[in-house]
Amino acid sequence: MAKVPSPCIDVCKYKRQGHCIGCSMTKAQKSLYKTLKKPRHRAAFVGMLKAQQDRLGKYGAWSRAYARKCDRKGVPNPAA
Repeated sequence: MAKVPSPCIDVCKYKRQGHCIGCSMTKAQKSLYKTLKKPRHRAAFVGMLKAQQDRLGKYGAWSRAYARKCDRKGVPNPAA
């Protein structure tokens, strides 16, 4: 199975109460994602992040940007 790409979309500005304005991850979440090795754990993390974005709002552009990132890497989008 192909490696699930990071949910980071290379914006990395932490303004919304410690959440990145691009992907909604906190610095701690970003560090945690890097430690996940199994594809199913990474996919579950992306699912959790999508739910977090839905609760927080203002992250509409992330889904499209992450879908493009997955397409470029040739892997299925776990957030779809």
